[in-house]
Amino acid sequence: MGAGQIVTVFGAYGHTGRFVVAELLERGFVPVLAGRDGSRLRALADSRPGLDARTATVDDPASLDRALAGAHAVVNCAGPFATTAGPVIEAALRAGIPYVDVAAEIEANLDTFAHFAERAAAAGTSVVPAMAFFGGLGDLLVTAAAGDWTEADEVHVAYGLSGWHPTAGTRTAGAVSRERRDGRRVVFEGGRLVHRDDAPPTLEWTFPEPLGVRSVIGEFTMADVVTVPSHLNVPEVRTYMTVEAARDLAAPDTPAPAAVDAHGRSDQTFLVDVVVRSGGEERRAVARGRDIYAVSAPLAVEALDRLLTGRAGPPGVVSAGAAFDAPGFLRALSPHLSVELPG
Repeated sequence: MGAGQIVTVFGAYGHTGRFVVAELLERGFVPVLAGRDGSRLRALADSRPGLDARTATVDDPASLDRALAGAHAVVNCAGPFATTAGPVIEAALRAGIPYVDVAAEIEANLDTFAHFAERAAAAGTSVVPAMAFFGGLGDLLVTAAAGDWTEADEVHVAYGLSGWHPTAGTRTAGAVSRERRDGRRVVFEGGRLVHRDDAPPTLEWTFPEPLGVRSVIGEFTMADVVTVPSHLNVPEVRTYMTVEAARDLAAPDTPAPAAVDAHGRSDQTFLVDVVVRSGGEERRAVARGRDIYAVSAPLAVEALDRLLTGRAGPPGVVSAGAAFDAPGFLRALSPHLSVELPG
C-alpha cells in the first residue's frame, strides 16, 4: 500500500497523531514526525527508532518547509486547527503535495474552504479537511446513503457514543470555537449556518440495535455541517449526540481516554446513524466501531492512500464525500469499522 512513501505527520506526538503514525507504519508508509514541542517529539522518536523527527512551528514557514521536505503528503493532527491549518496548507501548496487534516472545528474547516479552494485547484493540489470521525465519517456515510441523489431535503447524523473522554486537544479546540462564536451555538438550516443563543433541545432518537431508543442532544452541531453541504445540495443538516456523551464532554473533570488494549484504544464504542430524506423517500447508512480518536487514523490514512494512488476526484479543497468513492472507502476500513449501506 504505502510502498515506502513518506508522509509528514504534524502533531505526531498528540493523541490522534500517535494513532496516525501507527497506521501509516502498518500500511507501509514512512512517517516523518513533526510538531511544535521538541521534547515531546524527541520522546516519540525514541519510541519509534529509525523515524525522522523535525521540529516545526506554524509561525516559522521555513521550519514547515523543512518538515515537509521530501514528503509525498502531509497529515495535520495538531489543533487548534484555527491556528495550524492555514500555515500547514500553505506549506503543502509550496511543496506541491496533498494535505489532509483531522479538524473537527467547524470554523477552521470553513476557513479552509473559503481561503484555499481556488488556490489549491489552481495548484493542482488536493486539500481534504475534517478527514476524521467528525466531519469525514459522517460525510462518507451521508454520501453513500444518498447514492445517486445530488440533492436532498434533509440530512440527519446521530452519534451514539457509549461515553466521551475528551482529549486535551478536543477541549482546546472547543474553547477556540466557542470564543469565535462569542459563546453561541451554531446550526445549519435554510442552506446556511445560523448562530443561536438558546439551549439545544433534548430529543429521542431510535438507533439501530443494540442501542435502540436513546435520549440525544438535538442540534449538537459537528463538522458535518461543513463537509456535507460542500457537495450535496441540502438545506437542512442536523447532528445529534447521546446525552451521556454530551455530559461527559461538558464536565470539566472527565478524564482523558485510557488505553485498554495493545493498540492504545479506549473501551469507548460508537454507532453513527445517518438518515437522508428527499421527496418522501428515506435512505439510511450505519457505522459501528470503537474509539472515535483511534478510528480517525484509518480514515485519514485511507484518504492519503487514495490521493497518492490516483483514486480521488479533482484537486482543490474537497470533503471526503466529494473526493472519494464513499461506499468503497467505507468498506475498505474493515476491520476498523462495520458499515451497513443501502443496496
